[in-house]
Amino acid sequence: MQWETVIGLEVHTQLTTQSKIFSGASIAFGAEPNTQACQVDIALPGVLPVLNKGAVERGIRFGLAIGAKLNRINSFDRKNYFYPDLPKGYQISQFALPIVEGGELTVQVGSGSDLYEKTIHITRAHLEEDAGKSLHEDFHGSTGIDLNRAGTPLLEIVSEPDMRSAKEAVAYAKALHTLVTWIGTCDGNMQEGSFRVDANVSVRPVGQKEFGTRREIKNLNSFRFLEQAINYEIRWQIEQIEDGHKIQQATVLFDPDTGETRAMRSKEDAHDYRYFPDPDLLPVQLDEDWIEQVRASLPELPQQKQARYQSEWNLSAYDAATLTGSRELADYFEAVVAGLAKPDAKLAANWVMGDLSATLNKENLDVAASRISAAQLAGLLARIQDGTLSGKLAKQVFEAMWAGEGNADAIIESKGLKQVSDSGEIERIIDEVMAANAKSVEEFRSGKEKAFNALVGQVMKASKGKANPQQVNDLLRQKLNA
Repeated sequence: MQWETVIGLEVHTQLTTQSKIFSGASIAFGAEPNTQACQVDIALPGVLPVLNKGAVERGIRFGLAIGAKLNRINSFDRKNYFYPDLPKGYQISQFALPIVEGGELTVQVGSGSDLYEKTIHITRAHLEEDAGKSLHEDFHGSTGIDLNRAGTPLLEIVSEPDMRSAKEAVAYAKALHTLVTWIGTCDGNMQEGSFRVDANVSVRPVGQKEFGTRREIKNLNSFRFLEQAINYEIRWQIEQIEDGHKIQQATVLFDPDTGETRAMRSKEDAHDYRYFPDPDLLPVQLDEDWIEQVRASLPELPQQKQARYQSEWNLSAYDAATLTGSRELADYFEAVVAGLAKPDAKLAANWVMGDLSATLNKENLDVAASRISAAQLAGLLARIQDGTLSGKLAKQVFEAMWAGEGNADAIIESKGLKQVSDSGEIERIIDEVMAANAKSVEEFRSGKEKAFNALVGQVMKASKGKANPQQVNDLLRQKLNA
């Protein structure tokens, strides 16, 4: 039997406010345990929550960015459950009337000939507070509770079950990560818990309309773990069904050390939480003028940039998607193009996606920490455009620039790397190479094309890599065919 996977993601994004969603306590990361939990956060009797306007604004920004419906009237509810790190005994969330409903995100999946677009529909995005944190590893036989995170503002983004593979789920999660950091609603720091993914996974026979029983994999904090966890869960569910077992709805955790998921508890449904409207918080009314102010403040979005790169600069869908992987990368790329006297987006894209990205990845740096500025890279590319450097020589100059040896022109001068484009000088070198390699000349003239490449290599070697490659090819072929 053939199986189809069905995946939906719930993504918790921590909002970039300075204080918590219902109190003035700080949300700065790394503070000593329980030093950033005020009376509201620890639920002392008689205290009341006060909604953080900045959290609402970030919800509006996200809704506008995905083309969603913004509920002009939205409200908060109490989600009731008992857990040691939840002092009130309930979490304040949005259930009946979330701030955002609908919307979609189109993502690029795969690469090369396997590249395709997939539109993921978003069910809703709602504001809520985070719980505290239970700490097990630092205590022997007991659990510590840190309430610093209690009340941290979150926007939970719930997708439709539109994804059919782990690769699609990762592509969507990455695109969502790019978007929320791009528009400034979340810093995206997965190590610090600012962007956490829950994956709902089920399988069904191909052709069946009804969904299978889902299991929810909680708190995945890296894209690699997300892919590994989903792939393991798919294999496990199929094996269970084929062995005659039924899948039980459950919440599971992924263990990165074993690469396996394990059940944590049976999965709750909405009615288990006994939601009801929070009597301490008034409904939120979104003013039209405020919405328009937020709309006007939005930057050009990733998908808008991708479309522009393809239409204006004739870049491929893959290149456009890669270059908009972060707002900083897109800004860097555009600055390189703008820095060229003769704008060449494809040349700039090749270097930003190639040598620059490879070097950044090797040293585990973001583009913001690049040792070569956009203006400096444009200066290097200008020397390729005017024939001063060949591609090979340019790579040597790039390495020297990265090492801090100066700008392109200074390095070209100090190292004597200027490309030789004097046809007379190149002809002289070709004549010497042909005289010293008579056998290769005869082989080419008898129809062996490989001999031509060997002779080109000898000419480049004799010129110490400085001869203009195109001129070498043209002049050598002329002489060989004479």
